[in-house]
Order: sequence, then C-alpha cells, then structure tokens
Amino acid sequence: MSRKIAYWGATVLVAIEALFGAFTYLTAAPEAVENFRHVGYPQQLRVLLGIAKLAGAIVLLLPRLPTLKEWVYAGFTFTWIAASVAHYLAGDGALSLMPVALIGLLAVSYVTRPASRRGSAKATLA
Repeated sequence: MSRKIAYWGATVLVAIEALFGAFTYLTAAPEAVENFRHVGYPQQLRVLLGIAKLAGAIVLLLPRLPTLKEWVYAGFTFTWIAASVAHYLAGDGALSLMPVALIGLLAVSYVTRPASRRGSAKATLA
C-alpha cells in the first residue's frame, strides 16, 4: 500500500508541476518569458516545452500507455537536466537545484509505478 501512495503522490506532484509549467509557458507569463531570456533559450523553445509538458502530464496520469510513459519519463528527465545546467550557468545558484528535486520525484514515480504502467522488454522488441 505504501508503494501505491508513493507512486501516486510523486506522480501527481510531477503532473501538477508539468501542468503549471505548461500553463505559464503557453500563456507567455512574464516570469516564463524572462526566465527563457535570462538563460539564453529562444522563446520558440518555451512554446514547444509547454506543449510537451501538457502532453506529458496527461500521459503520466492516464492508465496504460506504457511505451509513451517511458518517453515522458525520459523527456522530463532531459528537460530538467537541461534546466538545471542552464540555471547553473546563468549564475542562478539555488534555483538550479529545483529541477534536481523534480528529477528525484520523477525517479520515485518511475521506480514505484505498478506493473500495469510498465512496458515489457518483449513488447518493446516485438
């Protein structure tokens, strides 16, 4: 039972963050626009990441779709590693640790996910 609570707790927190990020990116919230400018990323990337975060949050919360879930876990990991490096290089100090914390939550979600939300190696190779 505690594994199920850990999975849903971590997954819901990741999904909420992704939905919030998608909303701020896609509505061109001033903070999002300024953060992308500050780290040197183009605004077109903000829009693409907004769409990807929205799609990723939806896929994580839906049942089944194990192959898509694997892509979401990978995509969020790559995105948050890039965000951490970008903020670190921009001299943002502690702000560069927030994506690392999100990767930690994502790892908890990934490790504790139930069998119905996992892909099998045989299905992937077939």
